[in-house]
Amino acid sequence: MVQVFTRLIPLLLLLALARPGFAAQGLAIDPATCLGCHGNKISAEAMANSVHGKNGCTSCHIEIVELAKHMKGEIKVGKVQCVRCHKKEAAEHAKSIHSEKGIGCAQCHTDMHSHTYWNKDKRRVLVKCTQCHKDERGFTQSVHGKGVLAGNQDSAACNDCHNLHEIKALGDPNSHSNREFHTKVCLRCHADEKLVERNHISEVAVKSYMESYHGKNYRLGYPEKVAGCADCHTAHAILPSKDPKSSVNPANLVQTCSKCHSKGSQLFTKFYAHGEHNDREKYPILFYTFIAMTGLLVGTFTVFWIHTLLWMIRGFVENREKAAALEEGIILHHVPDGHKQYRRFRRVHVFMHLLVIISFLGLSLTGLPLKFSDQVWAKFLMDLYGGAPNAGFFHRVCAGITFVYFAMALFMSVHFLLIRKDIKGNFFQRLFGPDSLCPNLRDITDVIGMVRWFFFKGPKPAFERWTYWEKFDFIAVFWGMFAIGGSGLMLWFPEFFGMFLPGWAFNVATIIHSDEALLATGFIFSVHFFNTHGRPEKFPMDFVIFNGQMSKHEFVEERGDQWARYEKEGITEKFAAKKSSGIFYDFCLKTFGFTALFIGISLLMLMIYAFMHPHH
Repeated sequence: MVQVFTRLIPLLLLLALARPGFAAQGLAIDPATCLGCHGNKISAEAMANSVHGKNGCTSCHIEIVELAKHMKGEIKVGKVQCVRCHKKEAAEHAKSIHSEKGIGCAQCHTDMHSHTYWNKDKRRVLVKCTQCHKDERGFTQSVHGKGVLAGNQDSAACNDCHNLHEIKALGDPNSHSNREFHTKVCLRCHADEKLVERNHISEVAVKSYMESYHGKNYRLGYPEKVAGCADCHTAHAILPSKDPKSSVNPANLVQTCSKCHSKGSQLFTKFYAHGEHNDREKYPILFYTFIAMTGLLVGTFTVFWIHTLLWMIRGFVENREKAAALEEGIILHHVPDGHKQYRRFRRVHVFMHLLVIISFLGLSLTGLPLKFSDQVWAKFLMDLYGGAPNAGFFHRVCAGITFVYFAMALFMSVHFLLIRKDIKGNFFQRLFGPDSLCPNLRDITDVIGMVRWFFFKGPKPAFERWTYWEKFDFIAVFWGMFAIGGSGLMLWFPEFFGMFLPGWAFNVATIIHSDEALLATGFIFSVHFFNTHGRPEKFPMDFVIFNGQMSKHEFVEERGDQWARYEKEGITEKFAAKKSSGIFYDFCLKTFGFTALFIGISLLMLMIYAFMHPHH
């Protein structure tokens, strides 16, 4: 009885104190009044120091408007609706996987009455998340987890990747959004130059990844087709490579790489995942490969662009001289039957050149977007093809066509040197003779004569069947097949070549394939296009490669020594065209030719733009 009476005393006092509140309808109930009953569960001091300390109890428990009814149990108290104040957080939570699973605010914010502001202390986030996500407690032992627990606010905690409230479900492991997530969240920090610098993190990680095949595809918008950061480093157990438990420890690399490359070997794992060709000390092989390829690029373009510029100027002057002579009624080079057509190329040559055009443009259209993956136009082209996988398929089909015409060229070369009966001389006489595409001493004389003509010091050389620039084009195909073709095969079948080549060979192959392709496309679309179609004597197109025919006037003017040799041997009429190519044929092939020229020049302009406006 005494105990019951003792318990009633506080209640009676509370009622007495509360009586004024009964009369003053509409006024908020004093929190101190609430603590009179709930003080055994809620600390007044903790509540006062919490983020909600300045709020009255009825700010959250809005149903309690009459204290007497509440004390009598006549008011049903519902769940607190945090959305009334925290609209942004509630909206984010509503779209989260937590909301889908029925996890509300109070299940994370269990200390609602003593909750203090987190002050962006990631340690509190980490502790809170691992209370439920027990399987990820290994994160605390990772480089990120250790950094967070040590108080480094730059180190990644759960919220840096998954957000605080809008926590999305990862969904299908192979989906675009999931695969993108594996890299996108890593870039938030590792692409932050200031954060990387103050934490002494390797600054080449993001740059080298973006320059890799994986990174280029990610940037183009196809992360589901390549490896992302988490595929190699894992999502949570990220450890230094020296740690035996690390997924990128040398002892574990075969297992890690084999997730994508099923036939990965120990040799294969020698690949430099973040190799930098600018770092001579760490990666000397890559450095000197890059220097050699850059030297080849700069040297080739310097020589031939100067050659092109000088020819353009001299050719323009010569055209003006011819026009002036015609106005005065002077015919500078009268050739009897000058319009009669003669055969320069056979049908097989025309067919091979069509294969070259189709395959080269196909390789350029599908390869350059990967080379310049940081460009808006590259993303547009990839989307036009239906994605990087489709572009890769077309690229390999065109590579197959390239191997076909290369095999044809090899067969024809052997046939020319060893089998043909209409070519005089032994093997070496044929190899260095006037009908051969192999350079000889005559080419030196022609180069000197051409330079003299450029500077108005002498007449234009009377060339034989092949000029020195045509021979360069032909030999470049052989060099290109070993450089581009060989490196391309390695990158096409990495697992096969990885069985007997060290992984860093693929780094070398990537540099060679990329730079040699840049050399080939830049050379063809600028130098070769000018030499064949853009020079003043031929602009806008030399049609001889499409129908194999040229007039006697052109023959004598451009290949004077070849015509003289044929006349001396009495075989000129052997090359006379039986009939000119038809109108329909000419229309179709000229349309094809001008389309190819347009595509090539457009790609050249895009390449120049990419070099002038690089995106980082």
